[in-house]
Amino acid sequence: MPILDRDVFYMLKERVSDNVYWFQSEVYAQVTAGTIVGPQWALLIDTLMPSETPQIRKFIETQLMVPVKYIINTHHHADHSWGNCFFPNALVIGHQLCHDLMVQKSTTALAEASIDNPAFRDISITPPQISFASGALSLRIGKKQLQIFPTPGHSDDSISVLLEDERILFSGDAFMPVPYFVGGDINVLSESISRIGNMGLENIVQGHGDIILRGEIDEVKQNNLDYLQMLQKIVRIAMRRRNPLEYIAAQDIEDTGKQRVSLGGFAQDLHIRNLQWLYYQEIKKQES
Repeated sequence: MPILDRDVFYMLKERVSDNVYWFQSEVYAQVTAGTIVGPQWALLIDTLMPSETPQIRKFIETQLMVPVKYIINTHHHADHSWGNCFFPNALVIGHQLCHDLMVQKSTTALAEASIDNPAFRDISITPPQISFASGALSLRIGKKQLQIFPTPGHSDDSISVLLEDERILFSGDAFMPVPYFVGGDINVLSESISRIGNMGLENIVQGHGDIILRGEIDEVKQNNLDYLQMLQKIVRIAMRRRNPLEYIAAQDIEDTGKQRVSLGGFAQDLHIRNLQWLYYQEIKKQES
């Protein structure tokens, strides 16, 4: 049975397989992180929001008894990367675009967030020191071989991490209970979802939400692809309406087969943002 417990931040922790652990926030949108533990050091995949990162560090250092040597950021968004600074001795790995976006945008976003939330004033942005622009990176931790490769669509810098022998994939936000592509590309995301779904995996550790088991992968993949196709249909209808944005705002995510309560209650909001983003992208295409 998996190890499951809660700490003061209501974070869930679960052992996925030998020396592989998963963390899920109950504070923000069920965002996840993971760690892979070797004989002398650990690798952390994403950091959750900074308020929760110290709890991850405490668990790894005091319960697993190793320091974090590497951090992999699956992309630059705050809930996956702003906790890097709590591991000053770790090397951060990410896509080259992740580095660029954290330098160009995350520092400004953090300064803006600090105005309203004093908790952000004590952290700093730490972009990847090791990056790649194409292909894949390989890394070995003890007996575990990892492959790190691009899975864009949610964002241009999105990557995933595969434990080759266990066939466990940390997908970042390429897989979510509600696929989300604001700032990204719906068609590219569809390609990434299809690719991941056809990899013959045992588990998919989503960037948000619960772990997907082998017997669930095909159904979840198809459900996500159907959802994205339905969004395109909704936007085509909206563009024929007199008030397209009002029509979009009235759309209920449950009509697409997705659950409103998923992602800690953020699902409906993300759904409308997806539709608005897709609508404006279609307008740009028509204008060009």
